[in-house]
Parts: sequence; C-alpha cells; structure tokens
Amino acid sequence: MGTMRVLVVDDEEDFRETMVSRLLKRNIDAIGAENGEKALKLINKFTYDVVILDIRMPGIDGIAVLREIKKIKPLIEVVLLTGHATVESGIEGMKLGAYDYILKPAKIDDILEKIQQAYEKKCVRSEKIRHAFIRDSNAHPACKHKIMC
Repeated sequence: MGTMRVLVVDDEEDFRETMVSRLLKRNIDAIGAENGEKALKLINKFTYDVVILDIRMPGIDGIAVLREIKKIKPLIEVVLLTGHATVESGIEGMKLGAYDYILKPAKIDDILEKIQQAYEKKCVRSEKIRHAFIRDSNAHPACKHKIMC
C-alpha cells in the first residue's frame, strides 16, 4: 500500500504545523492546508488516505468540505476536529461519511491513533473493492476497468 498520506486542514497555523511535523517524524507523508478551498484543490490533484479536517474555518466550513471530499474521493477517510460548541456538527459529519470526530483541544497522540484507525479502515475497504473487482473481472473477462486505492 505504500506510505500513508495525510492532509491536515486547519486555519490554526501552530496546530497545523505541529501536526504535520509529528506525522512526518513518524514517516507519514503529511501536508497542511489552511482552509477548505486549498484542501479541495489538493484533494483534486493528489491522493490522500486520511484527512484531518477542522469543522470551523473561515470560508468553506469543514462540513461542506467533507461533503465535497465524499463526492470526489469517497474512499478518503475523514477525521473531523470540533469544539465543544459544535459537537452536533461532528455527529452530522459522521452521518455524512466522516470516520469519526475528535473534540478540540485534543492530544496529538489521540489524533495519531485516530488517523491510524481511519487508515486501517480505508485499507480494508480498498482491499474489498479490489477483490470485488477481481471477482467481477473474472466473471466478465471483457471488463478492462481498473480501481486503484
């Protein structure tokens, strides 16, 4: 499967940079985006396994970004960051396909653990799709489509 790729989307620069550097130290390919617009540009251009996504940001909020991610790259797992005042948004996000949400301020280690769990879920789902495709291809030899993780 290769190296895990993570996108950290948060308008708080200190948090974003700390998170990215902690991920890089663990040999996880990570990059930050300061808002939803930038995040969506990156997601359209590159492949990510997990997105850490703050719900409250200027411009496009996290829920709108989540909806868009699930439309364009449904296999990406999204972990939402939410404050106590927006727990309802975290729950709404899970209904829209987020893997989970974490209350801010969160311990970096708790976020790292959640990223690992989300990544494992993505790998399992990708593998199931790959196996279904192989079964389908064997049943229909004319099928030439490729589904990539």
